[in-house]
Amino acid sequence: MYLKTNPLRNAIAIALVASCSAPAFAQSADDGTTNLDRIEITGSRIRQASVESAQPVVALNRAEIEKKGYVNVADILQDVTAAGSPSMSRASSLESGRDFGGMYVSLRNLGPERSLVLIDGRRMGVSAGGYSDLASIPSSIVERVEVLTDGASALYGSDAIAGVVNIITRKNFDGAEVSAYVGQYSEGDGQKTAYSATFGKTFDRGWVTVGGEYTDEDPVLGGTRAFTAYPNGPRHTGDGLSGVTPWGYATVNGSNLSVGPGGDPTQLGNFKPADKANDANTKTNMSLLTGLQRKSVFANGGFSITDNLRLVADALYSERESSKQLAGYPYQSTGSRALLSKDSAFNPFGRDVAFAHRTEELPRGTENNLTTKRASLGLEGSFETGSRYWDWNVSYMYNRNEGERIGTGSMYQPNVNQSVGPSFLDANNVAHCGSVGNVIAGCTPWNPLAPMGYTGPGSLSNQDVQDFLFTRFTDTMQSTTKVASANISGSLFSLPAGDILGALGVEHRSEEASYSPDLMVRNGQIAGTTGQPTQGDYSLNEVYLELQVPLLADMAFARELSLDMAGRYSDYNNFGSTTNTKFGLKWKPIDSLLVRATYGTGFRAPTVEDLYGGTTSTRDSYTDPCDTNFGAAANNPQVLARCLANGVPANFRQLAADGTAATVPGQQGGTDFSSGSNPELKPETAKTWTVGVVYSPEFVSGLDLSLDWWKIRINDVIVGESATDMLNQCYVLGVDAACDRFTRARSGRTIGQVNGLDRTLLNAGYQETAGYDLSVRYRLPELAIGKFAVSWNTTYVDYLERKNDNVDTTPVRQYTGWEGNFRVRSNLNLDYQFGNFGLGWTARYYSSMKENCAYTTECSNPGFSSAYTGRQGINKVGSNTFHDIQVRYVLPWNGTVSMGVNNVFDHQGPIMYSQPNSSFTYYGGFDIGRYMYMKYQQRF
Repeated sequence: MYLKTNPLRNAIAIALVASCSAPAFAQSADDGTTNLDRIEITGSRIRQASVESAQPVVALNRAEIEKKGYVNVADILQDVTAAGSPSMSRASSLESGRDFGGMYVSLRNLGPERSLVLIDGRRMGVSAGGYSDLASIPSSIVERVEVLTDGASALYGSDAIAGVVNIITRKNFDGAEVSAYVGQYSEGDGQKTAYSATFGKTFDRGWVTVGGEYTDEDPVLGGTRAFTAYPNGPRHTGDGLSGVTPWGYATVNGSNLSVGPGGDPTQLGNFKPADKANDANTKTNMSLLTGLQRKSVFANGGFSITDNLRLVADALYSERESSKQLAGYPYQSTGSRALLSKDSAFNPFGRDVAFAHRTEELPRGTENNLTTKRASLGLEGSFETGSRYWDWNVSYMYNRNEGERIGTGSMYQPNVNQSVGPSFLDANNVAHCGSVGNVIAGCTPWNPLAPMGYTGPGSLSNQDVQDFLFTRFTDTMQSTTKVASANISGSLFSLPAGDILGALGVEHRSEEASYSPDLMVRNGQIAGTTGQPTQGDYSLNEVYLELQVPLLADMAFARELSLDMAGRYSDYNNFGSTTNTKFGLKWKPIDSLLVRATYGTGFRAPTVEDLYGGTTSTRDSYTDPCDTNFGAAANNPQVLARCLANGVPANFRQLAADGTAATVPGQQGGTDFSSGSNPELKPETAKTWTVGVVYSPEFVSGLDLSLDWWKIRINDVIVGESATDMLNQCYVLGVDAACDRFTRARSGRTIGQVNGLDRTLLNAGYQETAGYDLSVRYRLPELAIGKFAVSWNTTYVDYLERKNDNVDTTPVRQYTGWEGNFRVRSNLNLDYQFGNFGLGWTARYYSSMKENCAYTTECSNPGFSSAYTGRQGINKVGSNTFHDIQVRYVLPWNGTVSMGVNNVFDHQGPIMYSQPNSSFTYYGGFDIGRYMYMKYQQRF
């Protein structure tokens, strides 16, 4: 097939094709035409010569990837402005999800479960929650990354609501390449090392490529940075501290009595009311960045059996280990937990007493490990019918994830019960459980009133006490994805404007997943941790059809006009069938201008975890709107009236986990709430729209401009509502049904506190977002002083909103500009090349954010009011820009050395008390310091 050249087609071809290892096109000197191999671009199943499409695709080639100071694919994708906040930031150390430790991409801030990830056009396996861990793919094997920023369920099926990420691997690679990378923060921590090797060989009838990678990223603790060293940030170092301390206390007659740091717990007279000055700072030993270690190997190859028949295969093996550390467990003997017996050798009060002790002597830790095994095998070929080409393939893909979550520093409740029961000291001052003549064998007594550092009997400083009280537990999980598919594409027949192209395919897919918590966890024997098993599977059969119909060509104001159509029928064994369609229009009034538009429907099936995940208990961080200090009741008389009518006492204050009044919104409570799956969930359905222009003016060689408007609406969106959302529905929105989903204490010292809440998944009303993507690329003509290139990519989010039900009177919640949902993200890249020397500079811009006011002295708009929040003050923090620089040099022996600094000016983001995507008063997607690195790459 022959196509006339024009600046626009050449620009897109350079972006999407020139990065391939194999030659993608060749210029004929005779007729000015370009002969392109047929390729498949993300967003279409039709292999064709044209690289222009009706849908927007962002392409990152290998050269661009190597100019970044990143060591994994997920970090590379996070620089795409269409990518939202990291769904599981490494700064969210309190996150207890089963997928924690992986790295994911969330296009349009709609969640990683709504962003489909492909490897060479085939689905990547997912976890029980529908997440694809991009960190398992070695970056050394990546040839380019294509990001379709448009819905594509009609072509790829479920999960492609927000877009598609297609990882294209290196093929036809001849030779070898090894690299070494090391970097760390200017504070001297957070070191990252990475080693990779890639080998390839092409021969007459095929190729084989093998790549391996090892990366190790050290953790960083919160106490190492001033902006994360305290629970309420550096401006309020005395707030947010925990009254449950490693000094311990006993509750007697309503007072908490403690000997304090360095005190002697053997004398009754040493116990005084607990001093707030001794409250615990839980952030010091908490992971700000979790540690990560990855080992991965990838191989692919192809062998031509005949000129028109080829066998292709690929395989991936990856091991990921992540670790995080938390402060010691805040053990409190409240409710059903054991009291310190009056007969304990360590109880000077002569009666049973409640106690509390934070176990800083052995901080908690969690290891999340995942092994991924993936393989695919296929046959592909081509044939001609007359003058028409056809391409076909059949393939089978198998992906299995096997993971385990290991908890350490966990208290074994049955042993705790024994250890604080009756005990005595023998003549040698050795403590024993039980009584004289009736010793409980195998039991070691614990003195929870002994402060950290005390070495007397029963103290947690003693190894034998630690060995008896603490245990480790291991939860296991696995998920399996199997896909068998067959596809064919080619030219159907000719119209005056060109050939009608079509693609047809069938696919069978099955998903299976399970989660098996440790038996101790299931039985509630681990203090503060519960969970139930998950087991489920589903399968489906699908068929799709795609057509590209040329309507006009080579006419005035219609150099090209074509229509793309696609439809997909999916039949699930658990909820029935669905049909989704997509239409695209491509119009070129002149050679240098492309106008494009798409409309499509999409869907996302509930995951195994959504449907069969069982229930778990979590200790949530939330904001009670009835709090008269920072809740909506403080400024909204209607909210206050609803709270009082619901039995909440006047001047109510929400309590934090340690039983003291919360100091800011969003603090962790002291009650476990339940959350879990819902077997009655139905699929989400979606509609997507895009309209855009691409312009490559002939009078400015090397300049490419594109502007796209997009909109995505998801109906029946599957959500796990937060505790704050549920409470707001009841008191702020006045939704009576929401008030039945939680309970409050009706008596005692905790009267009015939320003591029960169910966050079971449900299908909400809708979620919708819209905005614009702008891209500018300019490659200046080569000058005597070198080559210059500029690229500028910006995403503007007009709105991101959600409505929790289908009741007309329920207000819509706006997310844009709030707590990590940026209205504007923009990246500007400048690159300079002179001979073997290269220099790159990047500016990463994030627009301002808003959050509810935590302090009246830090409240830019105390009179703010909205239908969703009522009258409640907000604070706005400014925009942030981070600057990166890299220098590189190609050595005479085909080696390249690169040195760079990310966040050159050591910029710090603002303090945010809402802790967006983080367990600290700092946005979890921002740089935590100046990061310096060096990389050496050798090619053979």
